[in-house]
Amino acid sequence: MRSVPDVFNRWFALRGWSIHPHQFAMLERADDPATLLIAPTGGGKTLAGFLPTLVDLAQGGHDGLHTLYISPLKALAADIRRNLTTPITEMDLPIRVEDRTGDTPASRKRRQRADPPHILLTTPESLALLTSYEDAPRIFKGLRRVVVDEIHALAESKRGDQLMLALARLQTLCPDLRRVGLSATVEDPGAIARLLARHPDPCAILEADPGPEPDISMLETDQAPPWAGGGAAYAIPAVLEQVKAHTTTLIFHNTRAQAELFFHNLWLANEDALPIGIHHGSLDRQQRERVEGAMQRGELRAIVCTGSLDLGIDWGDVDLVIQIGAPKNVKRLVQRIGRANHRYNAPSKALLVPANRFEIVECRAALQAVRDHDLDGEPRGPGPRDVLCQHILITACAGPFEADALYAEVTSAGAYADLSRADFDACLEFCATGGYALRAYDQWQRLKQMPDGRWHLRDPRSARLIRMNIGTIQDTDTLKVRMRRTRGGKPLGEIEEGFAASLTPGDTFLIGGQIVRFESLREMVVEVSRDKGRTPKIATFMGTKFATSTQLSDRILSMLAQDDWPELPTHARDWLHLQRDLSSLPEKGRLLIESFPHDGREHVCIYGFAGRNAQQTLGLLVTKRMEEMGLAPLGFVSTDYATLIWGLEPMTDPAPIFAPDALRDGLEQWLAGNALMKRTFRASATIAGLIQRNTPQARKTGRQATFSSDILYDTLVKYDPGHLLLDITRQEAMRGLIDFGRIEQMLSRVGGRIDLLRLARVTPFAAPLFLEAGRTPVEGAAQERLLAEETAKLMQLAGLDREGLQSRA
Repeated sequence: MRSVPDVFNRWFALRGWSIHPHQFAMLERADDPATLLIAPTGGGKTLAGFLPTLVDLAQGGHDGLHTLYISPLKALAADIRRNLTTPITEMDLPIRVEDRTGDTPASRKRRQRADPPHILLTTPESLALLTSYEDAPRIFKGLRRVVVDEIHALAESKRGDQLMLALARLQTLCPDLRRVGLSATVEDPGAIARLLARHPDPCAILEADPGPEPDISMLETDQAPPWAGGGAAYAIPAVLEQVKAHTTTLIFHNTRAQAELFFHNLWLANEDALPIGIHHGSLDRQQRERVEGAMQRGELRAIVCTGSLDLGIDWGDVDLVIQIGAPKNVKRLVQRIGRANHRYNAPSKALLVPANRFEIVECRAALQAVRDHDLDGEPRGPGPRDVLCQHILITACAGPFEADALYAEVTSAGAYADLSRADFDACLEFCATGGYALRAYDQWQRLKQMPDGRWHLRDPRSARLIRMNIGTIQDTDTLKVRMRRTRGGKPLGEIEEGFAASLTPGDTFLIGGQIVRFESLREMVVEVSRDKGRTPKIATFMGTKFATSTQLSDRILSMLAQDDWPELPTHARDWLHLQRDLSSLPEKGRLLIESFPHDGREHVCIYGFAGRNAQQTLGLLVTKRMEEMGLAPLGFVSTDYATLIWGLEPMTDPAPIFAPDALRDGLEQWLAGNALMKRTFRASATIAGLIQRNTPQARKTGRQATFSSDILYDTLVKYDPGHLLLDITRQEAMRGLIDFGRIEQMLSRVGGRIDLLRLARVTPFAAPLFLEAGRTPVEGAAQERLLAEETAKLMQLAGLDREGLQSRA
């Protein structure tokens, strides 16, 4: 058992602190193979994770790298370095701490490889790159501990899968390596523990005192939310009053475009000139760092932000968090709430601001879920094979390897524990030859087997290209935005390539909270100038539009089953009662479908509560079935809760349309020729190393990469339909943007109990969908019928119809 050295006890005493029980427990369990610590934000979990390292290193005598710290965010690594520097300096400990991310200068990276610090703070991508070097065994020779911060965030993505494969490689290099995972929000501690541990080793789970319950409620506003939309402009006056009443406020948004628009409107209403800033991932790095610095110095009263500030940067002066728009995910909401009052045993204060009427219900359901400690989360499934392919190539960069040894290493990573040898060999064969249809091309002949059975790079020079393309983050194609007529062109950030292509000189848009005017596109850089206008276009920034989680959807349906809703505002209660009186409220074990005429068209509204992606897919599949049955659909629009379809004929019998086998068959046919499959293929092919976005010459533009991936996709579909990457693509599409699993869950929950209500007019629940953006047209018989009818009317007006021609004759 380890004890706390006197120098640490004196330091704690000088600060008026005492060591928390969970921090001491981490020190006691320092020799466990793996430990997961779940502690509230502000509970000192970072110090708990590092305490065994600091105690070890305080005694001196350790040369080289002792502890590796891995976080999802570069900014978080820099923040931890600052926080570690304080106790190390004040206790005069002989410890070097450095960070290594994509922003670290190349000269420092070279020095770190030659002379590693005692503690290195990095990201999954930088760690994967380090393991690819031939001198990796020397770099990690003395490594004793790995600390993975915010492990819940990494567990939800391919970045986490890549990290766990890298940890498996480190464990081979350092058999006695100890693993530590830190998190404040975990819905299934056992699942995270299995991910963290070396399979089949156990992982201890320590849970700290969760502290007081958060002070969380909905923001009261004089004006009711609008029927549709996500901007929440109606709440600006009330939000400003809250900013004035608090020291520092974080205002979270679900998308970057909404954050830009809200910041713009907030600034226009900010008559007291309160210092406020904006922070999201599409802004230039220097601008983000300026905002972070101003926050740390306490110079900002509010910061409008997105997921870029979800995780544990320690800003003690934040005393309020405001979530604009329904959170969509309870776990994400809890994480964001934790940004307020970053102190132990101090309740976090947060306010929810629904962006529209239906989000009032969702926000109320989310509040109840937080109070019940009911976090949501979907099982990840097996480790993705495109990430495994990249890992095999990374391993080859470091030197020759044996397939049996690498397979054993890979299956020690939790997500890959059930990987079959056949699937591993298929990935190895792909890395070696590119697969059956591509093996004739030299560029995909990357690995070769030596006489002794080991595998190595066919051309050692290819290691550089592989290293340049390490990573699993697939950013949407973006272009840099710079100010024109300034020395060097001041960088502002990035916008999507598709949005840039839609601009003409003189168009205005928002970026970094300011309105700029598009001037020109030069050498893949968008040149802009300042504009004093007040009504800009809005840049369509990359970033996920979150779908409401399954658990939250279930809670909403449970709320709708109540007789009354005294906890809701009067206008929301009246809306729900009116829906019940005029139609019906959706139920958990049934599927409600409304059918009604409006504006000369037949409409169908399907209340699936399956999340935005699944409802969008449902719209595609149902309109396809309606087209086949002669119901002539014209288009549809979807939200997280429902899909509205319009066309020329009413739906009279939903059973054959919603038959699970028929929907799945329709999905297969739709996927076969759909552009979404090519988009998904491009992402997986890039991760797996078939397509290189980065080359020694230059980074490919989105159009160049799309062109090459589309050719590859079409080639494989035609000549090698069983290719590994096509199988990966289909699997990724099904659980990604299409989210067909949610549709199947919904159909299973309903079990054929479908209520089709034929009504005389638009219903209260359907009305907001008429105001939703993102309508999808359906090309088919309805368009031809309308064209024929319009042609007949025009001919009749012109006297050119058959009767008119006969009378003239």
